[in-house]
Amino acid sequence: MLDFENKYLALGKKYIAGIDEAGRGPLAGPVCVASVIMPLEKEYLIEGINDSKKLTEKKRENLFSQIIDRAIAYHIEFVDERTIDEINILNATKLGMKRCIENLSIVPDVVLIDAVKIDSEIETESIIKGDALSYSIACASILAKVSRDRLMMELDSLYPEYGFAKHKGYGTKLHIECLKKYGKCSCHRESFIGNFVGDK
Repeated sequence: MLDFENKYLALGKKYIAGIDEAGRGPLAGPVCVASVIMPLEKEYLIEGINDSKKLTEKKRENLFSQIIDRAIAYHIEFVDERTIDEINILNATKLGMKRCIENLSIVPDVVLIDAVKIDSEIETESIIKGDALSYSIACASILAKVSRDRLMMELDSLYPEYGFAKHKGYGTKLHIECLKKYGKCSCHRESFIGNFVGDK
């Protein structure tokens, strides 16, 4: 998973950041974006890093702690539901990615991004399925996924009737049934739920 990183290291780039998001598809909750600059020397690489969707929750939690401990710099950004409704999910994701670059404590030499293309003064490369092809993006993927899942667990305690702990805001059968029964709450994306709740 280091082909892209090695390409830029060979070009003299020192700080290579990875960026990924979690939560573009759910009906509720924010989209979470994470950026991270990891040490790439062999002795500092974390074993088991992969696309967060291919890992168990327990494995993600374990890797999350290791990434935080070893990261040269990282930033986690939430873009809320109202912003998603106002500017759409793609633009909200791009906004989160730009903020993630701007808020890194070290300015990266290049940024590897999973699929999305953004305008930036810093060199970027958009990589399709980057979370499965780039170590740096995979690390960012884990940070974003774990951070968002933790937030959805908190929202579950505030709105237990929707079952957020089980589906994390995604449009599962259970979630849609709860929407139809209880209507929307403050963390639902209005632009995503019109087919399910009408004017409730």
